[in-house]
Amino acid sequence: MLYHAYELQKSWLNSASAVASISAEMLTSPANPLSYFGIGPMAASALDVFAHATAAYGKPAFGIQHIDLDGVRHPVEEATVVNRPFGDLKRFRHTGLPVSSPRLLIVAPMSGHYATLLRGTVERMLQSCIVYITDWADAKLVPLHEGTFDLDDYIDYLIAFLEQIRVEGQGERPHMMAVCQPSVPAFAATALMNLHKDPATPRTLTMMGGPIDTRCSPTSVNNMAMERPIEWFRHSVIADVPMNYRGAGRKVYPGFMQLASFMSMNLGNHMMSHYEMFKHLTVGDEDSAKATKDFYDEYRAVCDMTAEFYLQTVEEVFQKHSIPNGEFRHKGEIVDLTKITDTALLAIEGERDDISGLGQTKAALDLATGLPGKKKRYYMAEGAGHYGIFNGSKWRQTIAPVVEEFISKHGKAKLKAVA
Repeated sequence: MLYHAYELQKSWLNSASAVASISAEMLTSPANPLSYFGIGPMAASALDVFAHATAAYGKPAFGIQHIDLDGVRHPVEEATVVNRPFGDLKRFRHTGLPVSSPRLLIVAPMSGHYATLLRGTVERMLQSCIVYITDWADAKLVPLHEGTFDLDDYIDYLIAFLEQIRVEGQGERPHMMAVCQPSVPAFAATALMNLHKDPATPRTLTMMGGPIDTRCSPTSVNNMAMERPIEWFRHSVIADVPMNYRGAGRKVYPGFMQLASFMSMNLGNHMMSHYEMFKHLTVGDEDSAKATKDFYDEYRAVCDMTAEFYLQTVEEVFQKHSIPNGEFRHKGEIVDLTKITDTALLAIEGERDDISGLGQTKAALDLATGLPGKKKRYYMAEGAGHYGIFNGSKWRQTIAPVVEEFISKHGKAKLKAVA
């Protein structure tokens, strides 16, 4: 019933959004005398903000057309190189990159937003790497006959993607970067590949703002997961996909609930952002208003997660702390983090991260006891919040160079032979 109620509300709001948008256009039309004075411009701005706030958002495009390097503009090629039911592997490259450039897999979070949220991450790393990214599917669009998708499947997908990248790189081992939530499955996949001496074992793994050990500096997100038993989540936030989607009948954690949760954490800031957008529109500052609109176009474009993946993540990562306790299993096999010996690890945290607190990602370095210290690095980005560690000026100017230097330093590591 929850999902159906949301769909009904969305239909009403879509109609209201369309009416508000048309009304705003009428009030700003040069043929309308009210557009030049009086309450007309103010009313039009208010209607524009309302229309934007209540509109429905589909999956955005990456839209990376070109990269500027040393004053030269290079066109970017975007391609889907692996297509699977619950997620594709996309590749981005341009003519300014040699074929021998490092190949980097960016693992996007499966946490309610599309992979396009990392557009800025991809764009910046394209300056030095051939970039791949996990493009996770919206679970409500995956038919039931495709089966289930849980944390074990997530790890399997990462291993398969890394193997595909190695093939495309003519045997060269790839690098991997996990942003936020996927730090856990990426860490586990790396341990398994090290253990089994997989030829596609990543040379480096960069974990950014990931919940490796949520007992360190717990945030409100961590506390919420700990305060309620897993059955509460199963009965309170899991819903059936309605009949009007291809995945009808699939049990999911709806994206709109994830969005509502994140919005409520900083509701005052979001309200002020829309008020500022209104003020920009009333004075004709379209560029500033557009920046806010572009952010929320991306932020409010949400997708569903499979129930089994969401519940397993909550239980294993946030409640049982299976990774730091050495109890995490992949299809029954213990994931032994001490077997990581051939993958250099970089942990990056934001000083003001309110989703993954300080120390949660750094814990990975302590857990990989089989890795020499020279192959580990920790970086704390001063003044950066959660989104600031992978998007924005701090990411582009300060954090990305750290990642590039780390990849370059450990780019020629050789996989140890089986004993």
